[in-house]
Amino acid sequence: MNSDQLKAFIDSFWDDQILPSLTEYIRIPNKSPAFDPKWEEHGYMEEAVTLMVDWARPHLAAFPGATLEVVRLPGRTPLIFIEMPGTDEGDTNDDTVLLYGHLDKQPEMKGWAEGMGPWIPVRKDDKLYGRGGADDGYAIYACFAALLGLQQQRIPRARCVIMIEGCEESGSYDLPFYVDHLIERIGDPSLVVCLDSGCGDWDRMWLTTSLRGIAAGTLKVRVLNEGVHSGDASGIVPSSFRIVRSLLTRLEDEATGEMKLPELFVQIPPQRIAQASEAARVLGEEVYRKFPFAGTTKPMVEDLGQMVLNRTWRPQLATTGMAGYPEPIDAGNVLLPYTEAKLSVRTPPTLDAKEAVKAIKKALEADPPYGATVEFDAGEGGQSGWHAPPLAPWLEKAVTEASQEAFGQPVAYMGEGGTIPFMGMLGDKFPDTQFVITGVLGPHSNAHGPNEFLHIPTGKRVTVATACMIAAHFERKDK
Repeated sequence: MNSDQLKAFIDSFWDDQILPSLTEYIRIPNKSPAFDPKWEEHGYMEEAVTLMVDWARPHLAAFPGATLEVVRLPGRTPLIFIEMPGTDEGDTNDDTVLLYGHLDKQPEMKGWAEGMGPWIPVRKDDKLYGRGGADDGYAIYACFAALLGLQQQRIPRARCVIMIEGCEESGSYDLPFYVDHLIERIGDPSLVVCLDSGCGDWDRMWLTTSLRGIAAGTLKVRVLNEGVHSGDASGIVPSSFRIVRSLLTRLEDEATGEMKLPELFVQIPPQRIAQASEAARVLGEEVYRKFPFAGTTKPMVEDLGQMVLNRTWRPQLATTGMAGYPEPIDAGNVLLPYTEAKLSVRTPPTLDAKEAVKAIKKALEADPPYGATVEFDAGEGGQSGWHAPPLAPWLEKAVTEASQEAFGQPVAYMGEGGTIPFMGMLGDKFPDTQFVITGVLGPHSNAHGPNEFLHIPTGKRVTVATACMIAAHFERKDK
């Protein structure tokens, strides 16, 4: 392989082919079904699918025998499914590279800088701002660029399947149905490449070694059937907000943020502790400086290695939404009848999320203060995390060389605090599969928040690394 030629091709392809279409993708308010229950009626999902499909079809001609289908199961978000036969005439479905991404987005979020917004693509220097560019709209484009770069030089590769789903930000609840529906066409993947993760810095390729699960739900506390005058009722009627506050202390220590339920903890593998320490050494203070702390706010702990473990292997609680209250400017002297809080508990990678939900529900609903009506509704019961299997020797060598080739630096390893349900699903179905999970969500890129951006040079380098790993997969000796 001529690496200089590969880099030049991918650089030019990003500038000429990817960025114009990705810019249009950012304009589409294609919120995930959890945030837009009328997604089908609104049509934004279809608009995003059409944009990507119309872009991909002309490039498909470079791959003899390749097919593209938008698979639609009744009542479920669509899935883009692309098959590319291997370059070896004797290639079969038994040796497949599966590449994964998603096209749905998180909701708007307030706080965007002046002149910016979630659906307003803005290019500043080497960054493309807007919702979904880095998480994870770029994935289908990067997959094509990597494969076209190999095709240009006639570099052999195995059969490749690209799957782009529309439900990831809602927990991928549609995906198991598509996996079952397409299982024979997917084949038996020996390598999975997921481009939906993060990177500790822009200087090297980061391999995700684990993903936390999530046990999310809505806690609702009701004390009245209707609001009453706060001056008349306070001191007699308990505050629903205070009860919520009290119940949350059953889950976490309010002074330290440490979770209290023993059912939410696991023993952290020594290898992951060592990798967390190394990641902290490489990143230094950037472990926490990447977050936009307000004023004099400090991190929860001082030790950098413990910070990494806190966000990757330890359970944490976040209250991500509240209902039952008017905006402060509209708030009168009323003791409100209920408080509703959306809770997001991130769980360790190896913990069964459904068991975590049971433990949380039991802790919150038992013996409610003042006999108040307390309910914790976790919907479908959470999503378990994922813990990467050990890297095969060929893949360990491949990721090392790919990082060196694309970034000029050794590969780094770190768990991520988010959840990608598809990885756990594939790990269960294909226990012998090797995984490469990486991405472009680095310092200050702020996925899900205001001013989310794609760091374009990293997008290009990750694409180069992906091409290198697909080529190495074909050349491995354990086929």
